[in-house]
Amino acid sequence: MSTRFRKSVVLAVAAMVVVAACRTNVEQAAPATGPALRVCADPNNLPFSNDRGAGFENKIAELVAAELDTPLEFVWWAQRRGFIRNTLRAGLCDMVVGVPAELEMTATTRPYYRSAYMFVTRAGGPHPASLDDPWLKQALVGVHLIGDDAANSPPAHALSARGIVQNVRGYSIFGNYAEPDPPAQLIRAVADRQIDVAVAWGPLAGYFAKQSRVPLRVTPVTPRVHPPYRFEFEIAMGVARDNHGLLGRLNTVIEARHDRIAAILQDYGVPFDFAQGKAVDAARGTVVAP
Repeated sequence: MSTRFRKSVVLAVAAMVVVAACRTNVEQAAPATGPALRVCADPNNLPFSNDRGAGFENKIAELVAAELDTPLEFVWWAQRRGFIRNTLRAGLCDMVVGVPAELEMTATTRPYYRSAYMFVTRAGGPHPASLDDPWLKQALVGVHLIGDDAANSPPAHALSARGIVQNVRGYSIFGNYAEPDPPAQLIRAVADRQIDVAVAWGPLAGYFAKQSRVPLRVTPVTPRVHPPYRFEFEIAMGVARDNHGLLGRLNTVIEARHDRIAAILQDYGVPFDFAQGKAVDAARGTVVAP
């Protein structure tokens, strides 16, 4: 994988992990009696976060703040171009709960989970065995679109490389921000029979399939790694590159409380593997299905 392509894919996944917001205000989550932990988050991006504290990244931020015995503040900011520059690098917040572990714009903690892209189909109906399944050439396939071609998601690239283009339907990851949870439109399109299969980032696929009124089936995209395309990524917490003190404290929390973090992910239907590290090596490879 070329350096340029790898960076574009990592940035694309970063957009999946914390999708676009449209507000730039700060909301305090607890009375500040001392220095607060300021967390950048999206106010309308379930299952990750929202301004009601209902996302799993909200819950993980609350856990971290409690472990650090510090007040918690959320900073809402548009997750678009310039996000890291305008938040972490500008000193407006201290951390982002979920970023790709490879993201070079921040210092990243040890990964605390690994997820993968998923096929989402209607339960009881046809479903692809892999990206090379001939069925994908005739099915209506939905993917999230992020921006120009260089920043599109791994499934969009992989399908195009296989000549699967005319039957692919794109759904903006940013969606209509006037409505709740814009990325959910892709999964709802499967339930509504607008498309036959969605290829979506694991947390989005698992959570919205779990919420669906129509039973949906969620299975991992295979192969998970097929150079130059990757379909699984480790997720970490991101801090400013020079904030070594907070980075160390966050790593301590991740190691000490990995069971509680895993329980939060499971509650939200996130399909995940435990990430690397001696505290969780025994569970490596265990997929928690939604």
